[in-house]
Amino acid sequence: MRPGKFEMVRILRAASSLIASLIFLGLIFVPTSTVAQGNYEIQVYESETVPPRTTMVELHSNFTIEGSKTVQDGVLPTEHAEHETVEITQGINKWAEVGFYIFTSIQSDDGWHWVGDHIRPRVRVPERWHWPVGVSLSQEMGYQRRAYSTDTWTWEIRPIVDQQLGRWYWSVNPVLDRSWHGPSVNQGVTFSPNAKFSYNFTKKIAGGLEYYGAFGPLTNFLPARQQQQQFFPTIDVDFGPQWEFNFGVGIGTTASTDHLIVKCIIGRRFEWPHGRQKSELRTEK
Repeated sequence: MRPGKFEMVRILRAASSLIASLIFLGLIFVPTSTVAQGNYEIQVYESETVPPRTTMVELHSNFTIEGSKTVQDGVLPTEHAEHETVEITQGINKWAEVGFYIFTSIQSDDGWHWVGDHIRPRVRVPERWHWPVGVSLSQEMGYQRRAYSTDTWTWEIRPIVDQQLGRWYWSVNPVLDRSWHGPSVNQGVTFSPNAKFSYNFTKKIAGGLEYYGAFGPLTNFLPARQQQQQFFPTIDVDFGPQWEFNFGVGIGTTASTDHLIVKCIIGRRFEWPHGRQKSELRTEK
């Protein structure tokens, strides 16, 4: 059963109010200190999972134009660092997938280095349930080297809620993080919300705004000046059903956030049944 017009308007208004509130919170913060920040995968997730017998390969390229300039808490500076992340996601069935990340960093004066790896299983509400919004749950676990992150072993729980309403699209990811090794262990579960709001200008091009925040411990948010707040005006281009392209320029509104980052995501889907079918046809002949 599809939601009525009144219900869709209500949901859109609620999502718009949430995103507007997040933007307002980010803009009022006054920067007074600097904390290093890693930027390897800058993406607001959609609820859809990769179909079964399909592999999605993505390259996340993030260049920090203006960030930390010195080693902080043993973490290398981010300014003029190029972070390249390979993400490989395999569809398991119609409602589940597993992703794997390879993080790397190219420092301006220290070459190209491996940073760490993460694994990310994800499940979603099946389409046959006919919910008015898309809903999925992602969990991401893995390791990053100490020179690139103060917390080396981490766990992320990412609920995802999104919806396409005509030309409008919105997605909210209220992310919960937990460190298992590093100085943030004592903070317990932390809150790092992400959100996206976009509009399809044409059938091929959509423009929007992405938000990334880090508020600190869930039970006791950090002072405003220590939180991370970042906004990315973005563009998404549809090069075909097998491709993904996202480009954005991020602006940090606190000193705890890298102040200027350029990001680009290029993805390609590979469907394996076609190859097997061809092999079977050759065998029959």
